[in-house]
Amino acid sequence: MTTVHQPATADGLSVWPASTTEPPHGALAVGGVPLAEIADRFGTPVYVLDEAEVRDRCRTYRDAFPDAEVLYAAKAFLCRAMAHWVDEEGFGLDVCSAGELELAVTTGFPPERIVLHGNAKSPRDLDTALRLGVGRIVIDSPAEIARLAAAVGPDGHQKVMVRVVPGVSAGGHEKIRTGTDDQKFGLSVSDGYAQHAIARILDQPQLELTGLHCHLGSQITSVKPYLVAVRRLVGLMSRLYEQHGLVLPELDLGGGHGIAYRPGEEALDLTALARKVRAELADACATAGLPVPRLIIEPGRAIAGPAGIAVYHVLSVKHTGDTVFVAVDGGMSDNPRPALYGVRYAPRLVGRPSTAHRTRVTVVGRHCEAGDILAADVDLPADARPGDLLAVPVAGAYQLSMASGYNLVGRPPVVAVRDGIARLLVRRESLADIRGRDVGL
Repeated sequence: MTTVHQPATADGLSVWPASTTEPPHGALAVGGVPLAEIADRFGTPVYVLDEAEVRDRCRTYRDAFPDAEVLYAAKAFLCRAMAHWVDEEGFGLDVCSAGELELAVTTGFPPERIVLHGNAKSPRDLDTALRLGVGRIVIDSPAEIARLAAAVGPDGHQKVMVRVVPGVSAGGHEKIRTGTDDQKFGLSVSDGYAQHAIARILDQPQLELTGLHCHLGSQITSVKPYLVAVRRLVGLMSRLYEQHGLVLPELDLGGGHGIAYRPGEEALDLTALARKVRAELADACATAGLPVPRLIIEPGRAIAGPAGIAVYHVLSVKHTGDTVFVAVDGGMSDNPRPALYGVRYAPRLVGRPSTAHRTRVTVVGRHCEAGDILAADVDLPADARPGDLLAVPVAGAYQLSMASGYNLVGRPPVVAVRDGIARLLVRRESLADIRGRDVGL
């Protein structure tokens, strides 16, 4: 008997990895592996990462930006396997701590293809970057200039960029908008701080300024903010040429490319972004009489997010007034994004078929916070019960990477799937791990 699979675009599966199939008996599979099988083998909560989806998304970026340097933003999610995959796909890496940097380099990632940034780099961050030979360091504040120059030494050499604030408001939530003057990142163009910092860098012969860097925010679904940023950054490059005779070979537009978390949501049109940014950059540089710098972009969420699925067991179903609470064995310790940004997901019952009508429920976690809500007001089968499995798609970015030790609940494992094979990438944080860190009495 032939099994008929529904395509990943049917029945609400449009935001799932392309490898997702759903046989008639309800055993939803990703990468050829049923999610129920993964839950049985590795326990729950568990993160599932589709390797083919990660690689396909990398190739989509390479095709859209063939002449640009593409850096994977490690803060979205990083493990040794992820570093290996993006390296093989020809990406560089964008890191913001000594921890991310060391993990990548000890995996074998070429340090010269790594960029370090962050608004408050510690001495350890800078020392590690110099020791490992990181490609570029993005200067974010005036204090970093003297500190970095001293660490490099008079006979050393380090390529740097300057993160500037172009005064562009963009992003899916006010807490993830970083291109305006009222937040902690970068140096403002409008008040002259960026120009002053650049003049100071040029006075340090051991620091080689290669370009300007900006990051407008996260979960941006419109091309327009990037075009405004291009015009303003090229305007600054023009002034730097007039004042210092400086021609910068690189322009980093950061990332923040928005993705759909639920069916029907808007996502950034990558093809339109690439076409319009190239045209805007070429036109602005022609007007300014400057050569076109090499473009750098830093996707993170757009690579990892849609490739990940979080799988939970249902622990209880409770009716409180008009609300039905479906509680699972994870929550804000493995995904703080709903509590932080009010994001919304589309969980799905997996592992068994259900013909029950759908009802409105709120999926909550196990933690001692009223805000521990994974998905508010979502439709699930009315016969959802303890022991069921719920899977949350688009869970690959800014979930495990932001996980905490709240209530001393260990962080979940990460399992990779591809071609019908599941393998452990990151093991579950055990009670022994938690006890081992506590050395006092």
